[in-house]
Amino acid sequence: MGQDELQKHLDKSRYGTPQLKPDEQRKYMGTFRERCFLTMTIAQMKNERDKKNFLKELAAHPQGTVLLNGKMDISLQSAYIKLINAHGGHFTVVNEAQSSEPEALGLVLAADHAVDVAEVDIDKKYPDTPEQKPAEKSFWKSLFH
Repeated sequence: MGQDELQKHLDKSRYGTPQLKPDEQRKYMGTFRERCFLTMTIAQMKNERDKKNFLKELAAHPQGTVLLNGKMDISLQSAYIKLINAHGGHFTVVNEAQSSEPEALGLVLAADHAVDVAEVDIDKKYPDTPEQKPAEKSFWKSLFH
């Protein structure tokens, strides 16, 4: 064994196998961003519109696995576990390095391979577009047009 090989072996024994993109894996509950179909924060999981949009994504990607934040409120977690089971989905509860803050990710719908979805945040993927009212003409616009 050469000196470099020996040093790598010693480092691996001492510190463990180096991880690829550890911050990204921590954020996306152990998976990579490129494997995500959809993400929801804990606050978004409490929104009924977002819950309906999640069910659309779950139906569109039955091969995906739902990763649930193990630190979130147990009643919210239980509600989503029942929802996922009722729709024939698969889930895993992730407890490592997660947060219970409302802006922390609470749910990730992911594949076991790269899917490269451009937008994964539920609010950006399904923007809230209220029905557009017909534009009312103002007095000044009608005067100058």
